[in-house]
Amino acid sequence: MGLDLKPLVTREKTSIESFMSRVVAIDAYNALYQFVSSIRGADGAPLADTRGRMTSHLAGLFYRNIKFLSLGVKPVYVFDGKPPSLKATEIERRRAAKKDAAIKYEKAIRQGDAAGAKKYAQQTTVMHDDMIAESKKLLGFFGIPCVQAPADGEAMAAYMTTTGQAYAAASQDYDSILFGATRLVRNFSSSGRRKLPNRNTYIDVEVETIRTQAVLDMHKITREQLVDIGILIGTDFNPDGFRRIGPKTAIKLIKEHGKLEDIKGVSDELAKIDYKAIRDIFLSKPTVDEPRPEWAKPDAGAIIEYLAGERSFSRDRLEASLSRLKKAQEKQSHNLDNWF
Repeated sequence: MGLDLKPLVTREKTSIESFMSRVVAIDAYNALYQFVSSIRGADGAPLADTRGRMTSHLAGLFYRNIKFLSLGVKPVYVFDGKPPSLKATEIERRRAAKKDAAIKYEKAIRQGDAAGAKKYAQQTTVMHDDMIAESKKLLGFFGIPCVQAPADGEAMAAYMTTTGQAYAAASQDYDSILFGATRLVRNFSSSGRRKLPNRNTYIDVEVETIRTQAVLDMHKITREQLVDIGILIGTDFNPDGFRRIGPKTAIKLIKEHGKLEDIKGVSDELAKIDYKAIRDIFLSKPTVDEPRPEWAKPDAGAIIEYLAGERSFSRDRLEASLSRLKKAQEKQSHNLDNWF
């Protein structure tokens, strides 16, 4: 569902170009979900190859990473591991919502409601194991490293920013701040001109950065207190949150009382959740011994053979994009040589 911290943070508008030569740890599931949700036909159906296999995720990865690498960005994709047991309620809620959206999608198709069909189709998005394997395969051909998180990819991406392995963590969800990311980058995988749902209006989706320390300093709170604020609002591990408590009320209560246990008015609801375990999920470091990410040159031949030869992509379009990437990287190398 994503944590509603928007009213409490300061977002700094930026651009992908500002991350040149920077390592950005991308929440892979979050990025792939965006690709599969948004890259669809007029009736909401995802892109597919001649065998009916979905290719929306591959199209998103191809074109977005062409852009990243052309601008000198160093992406690393962090994939989810086994979710914590406390996330079961949220996972079931999402599953039910997708099932309901699938029913509404079929109804919209029968009624010839193209706009409704596309809207509900986007809500049915599910990530399957084969899609993850395909994504990792394509990233490997690009020479882009993948990291396997022990649990939440967001937590691992955030941890990489605290150890200096990454400059920023990229995700749409504000949970990354609770996980301790020094910088959260939003819209990193979806920036650009976008059409608003059910309207003939377009907007420019801009990349934005949120610095966790700036959020803490602005409100004069600690990260532990920020986690307690998140629990009051509602996280993936207690999705319902606390009744009648939104972001502004939550921060007011924590600043007045210091921590959850000292807020007398929420004691009954607090007793119903394992808030100490939720705190620990956000505050503990991932137990993983991953090597530092390493990048390699894209293998254009392998990319073309996979996407054009196996997945029905246009060979001409692939070659044109890869040619532009090669020229951009040669220019980067030339400029670097001149600098030294």
